[in-house]
Formats: sequence, structure tokens, C-alpha cells
Amino acid sequence: MAALPVPPTEWENHESVFSESPHKPAGLPSTNPTHSFWTHSSPDANPLAREGSEGLLTTEADICIVGSGITGVGVAYHLSEAALSRDVAPESPLQIVILEARDFCSGATGRNGGHLTPSAYSRFDSRVSRFGVDEAKRSYVLEAYTTSSLVDIIENNGWSNDVDLVDGGHITLLFTDEEIKEAERDMKAAKSAGWSLEGVTWLDKEVVEATFGAPYLGVRYPGHNVWPLKLVTKLYQRAKEHAGEYFNLTLHTHTPVTSIVNAPSTDNREYVLSTPRGSIACSRVVHATNAYASHLLPFLAGPDGIIPVRGQVLATRASVSSEQIKTIGWQGNEGFEYWFPRPVRDADEKPLIILGGGRDTSGPDFELYIDDDSTCNPKVGETLRAFLPAVFEGKFEQGKDPEMEWTGIMGYTSMGDPFVGPVDKLFQAGAAEYKGQYIAAGYTGHGMPRAFSCSEVIAQMIICELTGRDWKQPDWLPTRYLTWERNRARN
Repeated sequence: MAALPVPPTEWENHESVFSESPHKPAGLPSTNPTHSFWTHSSPDANPLAREGSEGLLTTEADICIVGSGITGVGVAYHLSEAALSRDVAPESPLQIVILEARDFCSGATGRNGGHLTPSAYSRFDSRVSRFGVDEAKRSYVLEAYTTSSLVDIIENNGWSNDVDLVDGGHITLLFTDEEIKEAERDMKAAKSAGWSLEGVTWLDKEVVEATFGAPYLGVRYPGHNVWPLKLVTKLYQRAKEHAGEYFNLTLHTHTPVTSIVNAPSTDNREYVLSTPRGSIACSRVVHATNAYASHLLPFLAGPDGIIPVRGQVLATRASVSSEQIKTIGWQGNEGFEYWFPRPVRDADEKPLIILGGGRDTSGPDFELYIDDDSTCNPKVGETLRAFLPAVFEGKFEQGKDPEMEWTGIMGYTSMGDPFVGPVDKLFQAGAAEYKGQYIAAGYTGHGMPRAFSCSEVIAQMIICELTGRDWKQPDWLPTRYLTWERNRARN
């Protein structure tokens, strides 16, 4: 499950962590990650886990996508839709290969994800101050677009039960006077900018306590949650079904890319990707590795690039029925804690809660620059175990061990927003050795409502390049996400 964007105070108050750290590139994902509920709670949770991990390796492709999370699979899905609609019709099938270092969808999407909830107005005031009104609005338009696109795909294909789609709404609890003031400032700024707050409801303390058992003010707005791995699996399978005259898709798991070399060949393949199983020649590369982006793009190491951040999550059982817990998704403590109940199959079942956060108690480093998800932080674990019993008195057992506990690595940026677009445009004078490479990464713990749309942008950029058309920026895409704009910010 992904946290909502990091509060500005976290970044501003811990600049020394970023500047004093060695800023070395991220390593490859650990080979023995902790077991996530999403990936290991049932034997059929990940049917594609080791797909393409044995046998012959594909030796050439038109497009190599590195990473099999919602971004990488999203790019393949959007390209397959374009091929199906004949938006792109090459002379021979477009050969696309997805390469994954571990099991299918084993990154932050498949380990931490779950909240499919667009931000309604959070940080509106600070975004207006930093980026202007129009750009601030696009932040929320993109998230609404992402969410509605995915929900439409799920519902139109009849996948709701398959992916455990829950439309229960979302409540942000306001624990302190400062949080209340910040929420009021953001709401006022949103209204002043003409931003619609339809569906947003301010909940008095008495209402929250009487309805949910938590003695705090709250703000409720529309939202969903979902089993992220199952959703990404469905998207991949749908893209795979489109294989034919114009499109072909191959997945190789347990095939980490260790290097990318610019080595043009006689058959117009610009790059050679090296893996422990052999090499692949390809014409274009998509970096969909999020926290691990600097492993293949070392210039993205450090605070001007994408920082690995370890998030911790657990699955714990409530002591009361789902009737008392509801189906709401939640956020509290300035976004450091976030949780939602899993759907129950019968009335007697006590709901299982997926709860993440606690990094604010991990120590001075906030789990920054940690790219190892093979262990958990005991201090964070203590915080998570104590959190729900303290917020919802009587609904969770004090001192109860969770049913599962795990970690996953998120990719943070200093702006709090992802890098999206051609890699060569990240350099002021351009960089010919990266031409034909693209990136969508750095979602700062808020990928579910943003990544799928960013993957659509990358797919459209590639289609325009293939067809000789000019790419036009969608109205819903924040300009500051684009790599050539981040170039200006970084230089």
C-alpha cells in the first residue's frame, strides 16, 4: 500500500540525511525479500511469479521495459491497446519484452500498493505557492484520471471480484491542531482556485467517534482499494491477449538487467542490455524500476534524482466485525500511517487490516537510502503494532502480533513528483547516448493514483516516435513531471 505524498516538513527537516549520505546508486533488488501479504498469502496470488525465468532468453526486441510493476506493465498495456486500434501499425509485429529482476510485480506496487485513491486537495496551498494555480490543479486532475481509468478498465472487463476492488471512500484523520489548520488552508486555497471539492466532507470529531470509534476530526473523500498484484496481473494478461499481427509481448522474470550499453548494430538496435542469462539487443528502453532507477542510470543517485526509501507494512486482524470496522480506507499522522480493511467473505469473519507507515519513528534517517527489503525495522514494527489499538480503542487487541509483516522499497524525489519522459532530456545539452530511453519513476510513495497515467504518457511518446507524429501534452499531465522540465529544475 502506498503512502500519500511525503509531508514537506519531512523533506525540509532532514536535508542533512540527503546531503551527508554517500549517494551511491541503488543496487539490484534483494534476492530474498520479506514475504508480502499480496504476494505470499495464497498459493495462487502470483501466477506469473517466475514466468519466462527459464529456457531461452529473447535476444532482440523493439522495446525493452525494465520492471514489471504497474508502470512497466502499464506501458505494455497501453502499447497493446494502440496496436489493437491500429494507432501504431508497424510492418512487422512490435516486439516488446518486459524484464524483471525477481518475481513478477515484486517491487513497491506488488508489495506496498493497494490504495487506489486520488488526493482530493491535500497540499493544494503549498503546490499553488510553488507551481502556480494551473499546475497545482493538474496534480489532482492526473490522480482522478488515473483512478477513473483503472476503475473503468476493472469494471468494464468484469474484474472487480478478481482484483478485490472496494469502493469504500477514504478518511484522513487530523490528530493535531497543526494538521487541522493545514487542512483548512488547503481547502480554502482549493476553493479560491475554483477547484471542485465535490464528494469531500468535513467530519466533526463527534461524528467520527460515533461512526468509527476514533476521537478525531476527519475529512472524507472518494476512494478505492484493490489487490495491486492481481490488478497488474490482469493488465499483463490482457496485453498478452492482443499478440498478433501488430504486437508481441514477452515476460522474463528473474532476469535482472545489470547494464545498458549504447552499441548500435547493423539491424538498427541501439542498445544491448546485459543480464546473467545473456544479452538482449533492442531499439528503445523504458526504465520502470522506480526506487532502483539509479542502478542503471547512476546520475539519478542522490537528492536530485530518485532516493530509495524503505516502507514497512503489516497485516493485522481486528477484534470486531466488519460492520464496526467498515470498508473505509484511512490515513493519519500526516500520511505516515495508512490502512484499509480487506474484504470479508462471511459475516463472522473479523476483517484483516493492511497497515503501513511508522517511518517517523525509525530513527534519524527515516529509512532513506535503504534499498534492502529482506528485513524489517523493529522500531517501525513496534509503532505499527501500537497504532490501531491506540486510534480505535477496543477494536484491536493490544500487543497482538500481526499475521504478516514485510517491507518494500519506494522511490522518492525532492519535489515529491515523478520523472516522466525521455532520459536524454534530463541533460541540459541533451545526451545522445540515452536517446531512445524513457523513464517513469519516483512516485514518492504515491504511485497507485499516478503510475498508470505516467505509463500512458511514455507509451504515447513511443507511438509518436514510431509514427512520426508530434507528441502533445495531455491536459491532465503536470508539466513539472516532464524530464525536460526537471532538467531546468536540476540545472
